[in-house]
Amino acid sequence: MSDWRCGISTGCFYKTDILRALPAVRDGGFNTIEICSFPAHLNYHDSRHVGEAAALMKSLGMDANSFHAPFADSIDISSLDPGHRASSVREVLAACDAAAALHARYVVLHPGPEQEGKPGPEEWYHRMRCAADSLNEVAPHCRDLGLVLLLENMLPHLMFGRVSDMMFLLGAIRETNVGTCLDTGHAFLSRDLRTVVHKLSGHLRMLHVNDNLGDRDSHLSPGEGAIDWISLFRQLQQWNFHGPLILELSDSGEPPERIMERARNARTYLREIIERQLGID
Repeated sequence: MSDWRCGISTGCFYKTDILRALPAVRDGGFNTIEICSFPAHLNYHDSRHVGEAAALMKSLGMDANSFHAPFADSIDISSLDPGHRASSVREVLAACDAAAALHARYVVLHPGPEQEGKPGPEEWYHRMRCAADSLNEVAPHCRDLGLVLLLENMLPHLMFGRVSDMMFLLGAIRETNVGTCLDTGHAFLSRDLRTVVHKLSGHLRMLHVNDNLGDRDSHLSPGEGAIDWISLFRQLQQWNFHGPLILELSDSGEPPERIMERARNARTYLREIIERQLGID
């Protein structure tokens, strides 16, 4: 299990200031975290807020595995409008600066816009080229900050939701400090989880671990949905995966203690599969 350490995204407290959320996460039994960039949780434009979070993490003995870059309708690094695209890139670069200040290893980025529907072939190509140009600004900035940029597979109904789009972008980025983050829930909703894992495996650095019933991105705990975790982990073992597993659980509105209890139960469930079924210790 040492190579597949299990952490948690602070996104399960995305409506709560990170300075209040971090002690709840630590007291809940987790030291390895991914930091959520939702504005109500962390104002990544405010260097004082970021610095206070970094100091608190250090005092609590917490490790920032990753930082999730912001995603919203207003952020579109593939926009055909140069001004919109430039402002979107600036948002991502500001997030990367915050990630470095928080001593994160990875920046996880949704490479496409949060828009449904598939554009026609000509618009798709131009948007992909714009996204690639944007990523070729972001990746060197990450390199200079000592960060690794990870592209996350998006929901299949979104504009860049096909794994082939991810492969196009990976091939178009000139830097080498770039990999992928597999979101298990997103991949399962594509109805072809094994193929997504296979195609991303050569670039895979970490997992966003969550479950669903195949109907929506519900961010259930592993074992509460329909994903075959034994099969998935066997496939990852076959591909010699050695990265962290970051639980991405929903903000259920429950008390923090209950949310962290669900997280601990999820970690126990994953450990039992990994240790008993796969023989990894």
